[in-house]
Amino acid sequence: MRAPRVLLTCFAACLAAAFAVPVASASGNTSSSGTTVPGRPHIDCSQNHSMCTEVADSEEVFGEGHYVGHDEPSLLFYSNRPGSGNRMQYEGVIPTDPPAQPVIGKRSYNFQLFATIWYGMVLCDTQSYPEQRTTCTPDTDNNIVPAGVADRPGAAFMELQFYPPGYVRQFDGFSCSATRWCVAMTIDSLSENPVTGQFLNDTCAAMVGVEPVNFAYLTHSGKSQAPANPVQFDPVAAGKPDPSKALFMSAGDHYTATLHDTAHGLEAVVEDLTTGQSGSMTASAANGFGQVKFLPNPSKKCVNIPYDFHPMYSSASPAGILPWGAAQYNIAIDTEIGHFDYCSTTPKPFGSCTGEEDTFTTGHHPADVDDNFCFPARMSTRVKVNGCEDSNTGFDGTSYLPDWPNGSTTWRPGPVMLTAPTTGSSYDVQYPQVAFNVDLPRIEDNPHYGGSCNRDTGAGCTRIPVTDDGMPAAFYPYYTSGKALGGCAWTMGQSVPGFTTQDYGKNAEYGNILQLSYIGGPNGAVVKRFNDYQRVLPNNPCLRP
Repeated sequence: MRAPRVLLTCFAACLAAAFAVPVASASGNTSSSGTTVPGRPHIDCSQNHSMCTEVADSEEVFGEGHYVGHDEPSLLFYSNRPGSGNRMQYEGVIPTDPPAQPVIGKRSYNFQLFATIWYGMVLCDTQSYPEQRTTCTPDTDNNIVPAGVADRPGAAFMELQFYPPGYVRQFDGFSCSATRWCVAMTIDSLSENPVTGQFLNDTCAAMVGVEPVNFAYLTHSGKSQAPANPVQFDPVAAGKPDPSKALFMSAGDHYTATLHDTAHGLEAVVEDLTTGQSGSMTASAANGFGQVKFLPNPSKKCVNIPYDFHPMYSSASPAGILPWGAAQYNIAIDTEIGHFDYCSTTPKPFGSCTGEEDTFTTGHHPADVDDNFCFPARMSTRVKVNGCEDSNTGFDGTSYLPDWPNGSTTWRPGPVMLTAPTTGSSYDVQYPQVAFNVDLPRIEDNPHYGGSCNRDTGAGCTRIPVTDDGMPAAFYPYYTSGKALGGCAWTMGQSVPGFTTQDYGKNAEYGNILQLSYIGGPNGAVVKRFNDYQRVLPNNPCLRP
């Protein structure tokens, strides 16, 4: 592929992206009407790794030697039925946490194991990669184009993200609350033309990022707290959930999550069946959702185009993909792991660890290059521990220890319970196939953290990742299933006594290394990358009632 581009960012914008303080940019943003408004802090994917969809080639997008991404073991759901790619419903149970008295190396919490659990879907975005078509007709399989072919509609990726409580979040400087969960809709786009090698202009990229994100919490009214689009995003108004407006849920709550298209964009509805409360959000221009107009250099403008984001595909066919993602999928459940490691020395907020990392149970390990975005225990909302929330690409943080739910309520969280989606007019039609997917090769190809995986050939890649000490990770989580929610449900981590009936071979469930095709440059050249492991089952072994 072409030589990597160096993304111009500034420290002020990076710090502001964590929402510690509002910081104005040197240049103003430009609205869709052309008026200049004060620069705002934004969700910067080059800094806030836990929030953003992982691209196929991070160094190319964000700059040489600058890895941006995270570990995303996923469940994929396939169906050729019309509507299965844009209309579905899930059920789940919010997991419990053990008592809020941390015992380092012995007691674990949900926020230490994963940053978020999300439900995903590909959406139309005519200002996003690959910038080859000016239109995208939503909700149709006519948008299905073979992987690697440049002549295709622009695509974005929606994640309905559930955030665990109890600790500071790198994104907004707060957790949802000390004890409760909240839910947000995020939509990631990629401002890149892979055929010409052009990116969003440097001035705008410094303000909204080259992977701009629309963000809005689900609210009781269905109205966004503030504009969701990247150009007008306000971290004070939109970055922290307002208790009087946003949906909050508690441990043990049983919920349904419904995704369906409307005349003005995809709507997400979460109903808390335990409390009777609900929250929703529609990805509409009326809620302040918008595209970042693709204006490469030498332009210096940053233009928001009010936009209703609609699903791209009709079905959940395996051929309907996100063309720029490290994982090329559509309808998915994901547990985003690898975002917490301990730090022995109280760090400066948002800084790097200056002491020792890990759980201090296997010897002394000085902090290393992935121990960033750290917080002292005094900033925690509930669980008082020092910790770092950068992407743990050294594979030695809490996610990579057998600290996942194991049946204990004293020392471990309760298991996350999630059902497969159902589709149809009454949400009573099952998806006939399930696949396991994980983007480990994309992460292991990182010499700055000791990675040895060659994504061109697949050599040196492994389903048990190698730590930055050169040893296999102590543990790698996997999906299991068992009886729950009136039928069958999934959980992430390890086998849970009293629940797990199938473990699908544990880590072997992720299958073989998978070669993917991407748009590689002039004349629509195709580039091959080994970015994932994937295993497609012949059926759906875990059906809802």
